[in-house]
Amino acid sequence: MRLAFLLYKYFPYGGMQRDFRRFVEEVQARGHHCRIYYIDWQGDKIPAAEHRKVPVSAASNHRRNERFLAWVNNDLAANPVDGVVGFNKMPGLDVYYAADSCYLDKAMNERGRLYRRGGRFRHFADYENAVFGSASSTEILLISDTEKAKFKHHYHTSEARMHMLPPGISRDRCAGADAADRRKVIRDSLGMARSEHLLLFVGSGFIKKGLDRAIRALANVREAQPHQTIRLVVVGQDRERRFRRLAKKLGVHDLVHFLGGRDDVAELLLGADTLVHPALDEAAGIVLLEALVAGLPVICTDVCGYAHHIAAAKAGMVLRSPFLQEDLNTAVLRSLDGVYRSQCRETGLTYAQLTDLYSMHSTGAALIEAAIAHKQERGND
Repeated sequence: MRLAFLLYKYFPYGGMQRDFRRFVEEVQARGHHCRIYYIDWQGDKIPAAEHRKVPVSAASNHRRNERFLAWVNNDLAANPVDGVVGFNKMPGLDVYYAADSCYLDKAMNERGRLYRRGGRFRHFADYENAVFGSASSTEILLISDTEKAKFKHHYHTSEARMHMLPPGISRDRCAGADAADRRKVIRDSLGMARSEHLLLFVGSGFIKKGLDRAIRALANVREAQPHQTIRLVVVGQDRERRFRRLAKKLGVHDLVHFLGGRDDVAELLLGADTLVHPALDEAAGIVLLEALVAGLPVICTDVCGYAHHIAAAKAGMVLRSPFLQEDLNTAVLRSLDGVYRSQCRETGLTYAQLTDLYSMHSTGAALIEAAIAHKQERGND
């Protein structure tokens, strides 16, 4: 098969982008040709894939998206493929990977009427409806039961088109026999003393992932337990300025370290003492499970699609909605207890051995094959 994969922006540190790469690689391993359309690409290209940069720009994202789709459709008309797989919502997809949360649900519940009268709302609502609406035939690969329920509520999407995938944790995130040695190496490289508590925050999109909440919880530790040695290490590609100002305002700027995007997240997960992920919105949250299989206790909010795995594994604390800063503060203080963290590690690693947290990309690739084959059969009838 010749397949087109569509993605507005690729950078190596986003969860959805990493899934994009692994899906393309899995489909390639099955013998199919992959053509990639994108507006912006950062990092290494995918070997053997055909990369086509879409030369469009606009003053707004939704105008840019419309121009992207028009350019891609013209190119596909001249250079046809067997199927089109999208990682952003848009019309004309044969398969859509639902990494993003339900836009209409957020627009209806978190925005006012004035917002819903604008061109931005119409664009994103129309593009989402083109995937999930009753008139669509797009096959949908889902990663969150919570988001699936929202899509069904707003669009009455056919159950037959919705396919729930297992998580897709890379095996290099799992704690191995050398975990203790790797932990020491990474902590030494960060200048972390053995007694220091390392709070780890991982995520590109600091506002959405709740970095301000994590910084406030850190400030609470300094106030409640001034003799506790603790640092917050932030990994991700985003604007730092406002969060540096907040840390300075709260008197913890010396305890917050921004590392930028990193390729050694697996090592950092082994070197940390607690992962803190108090997200405002998170369709899945792959880092939660990466922490779990590394034996790292997790603090997260219940809006995260994968939060139920943390609760089932008893591998940390899931904060209930509506979010309260006091709940996070209490959770972080509890995570300072070494006995508690040891219990979370033990139960988390046991859960990781007994639960399929790894086969998303092989399962999804098989579904993509089946969807495109079915489309071809219909076309031949």
